[in-house]
Amino acid sequence: MSTTVGIRPSPEATEVRRRRVAGLGALAVVLLAAGAVSLAVGARALSPAEVWHGLFTAQGSDQRLTEITLIVQTLRVPRTVLAIVAGVALGVSGALIQGYTRNPIADTGLLGVNTGASFAVVSVIVLFGFSSPYQYVWFAFLGAAAAGVVVFGLASIGRGAGSPLTLALAGQGVAVFLAAMTTAVSLSDQASLNALRFWKAGSVSGVGFDVIWPVLAFTVLGLALALTTLPAINLLNLGDDVARGMGVNLTLSRAVGIVAITLLAGATTAACGPIAFLGLMVAHVARYVTGPDYRWLVPCAGLLGAVVLLVCDIVGRVVTRPGELQAGVVVALVGAPFFAALVWRGKFKTV
Repeated sequence: MSTTVGIRPSPEATEVRRRRVAGLGALAVVLLAAGAVSLAVGARALSPAEVWHGLFTAQGSDQRLTEITLIVQTLRVPRTVLAIVAGVALGVSGALIQGYTRNPIADTGLLGVNTGASFAVVSVIVLFGFSSPYQYVWFAFLGAAAAGVVVFGLASIGRGAGSPLTLALAGQGVAVFLAAMTTAVSLSDQASLNALRFWKAGSVSGVGFDVIWPVLAFTVLGLALALTTLPAINLLNLGDDVARGMGVNLTLSRAVGIVAITLLAGATTAACGPIAFLGLMVAHVARYVTGPDYRWLVPCAGLLGAVVLLVCDIVGRVVTRPGELQAGVVVALVGAPFFAALVWRGKFKTV
């Protein structure tokens, strides 16, 4: 009679896993705390009791309490939810694109997603006179998706088809072309220029659940696809030949990855505008915390993205009260020094 003996993980592997789980748990707690602060902070500061009342009490005859309910339910709850959803999506998409391109300075702009959405926004404003986010969010997403498809199509033909370098070059070519077209269209129409100026700053404010629900649906679909690609990304980062030898279908894997990135970054860009540096930053921090295993790196990047975007939005509300800085501006103010630090420390190596 034979006995099957299981292979126990080494103590070092068990300790690494324990630290990773503890780190994800700590990030989740920080995110909950930041969400609570986001509900209380703004042009009008609210106490915990007032926030609780605003969350769970319907409008009544008391004018002050009715105002608190309106502030919490129609302004701060949607803003907080969108910041969390967008942060998760941008963090995950930033980690994915760095993994697929093996480029440590890659972000969603590399695929032309941001410029595709921008071009779509100014085009529909000029053609149809749209002014509400709910009206142009769908076109922004379609523009982002079309840009991703074009980039992947161009990268899949000719010599070096499907390689990380070809993908990056195709993305930059499409992004530059669409940026030029966006500038040309917006300069020809004052209404589109004004809308684009606010939208491109990157903000999670002024958007209701009529926009958030479709963004959430696309984000959930993108996350589901992303989770299926994580083992393949680990092998791809060992080199195409190794991955192919291990049974990875390179074309299919990259196609699924591009779809996931486009869903995540496209939906977020459509709702919030382009938010630069976020995916780049959190992917590097997550890699430092969890190591190169994308099965841990991607969830960590998603939670970090939500925390960073939510905190930056809170900071933007506080520093210029009663006005505010858009979250995208605050992220850029943090991200630019982070990018410079990467250059100074010489961290640009294959991931």
